[in-house]
Amino acid sequence: MLKTRAKYHLGQIVRHRKHPFRGVVFDVDAMFNNSEEWYEAIPEDSRPSKDQPFYHLLAENDQSYYVAYVSEQNLIADYSGEPVTHPDVPELFGDFEDGHYPLDFQLN
Repeated sequence: MLKTRAKYHLGQIVRHRKHPFRGVVFDVDAMFNNSEEWYEAIPEDSRPSKDQPFYHLLAENDQSYYVAYVSEQNLIADYSGEPVTHPDVPELFGDFEDGHYPLDFQLN
């Protein structure tokens, strides 16, 4: 069954359920919208369903900053109150406040 409502919103900070990284949501796909090659690279026993929201994150871990593409089932909200320090955050968002980032650009 296709889930059409995203659980997380733009500017919200989330963490991966299994891997040690967190990030701020900067885009959402209602369902999987990446390459088959990317999808097939995920071990079969860990592959998420394509019929759920997928999130684009400005992500960080202890070693680096990057962009991540993660299924909703693999995310949980981050209530640490700590900002994400990814260097691209200021390009998309305003100052960190009340545990999230306000959008700092106009949507079409």
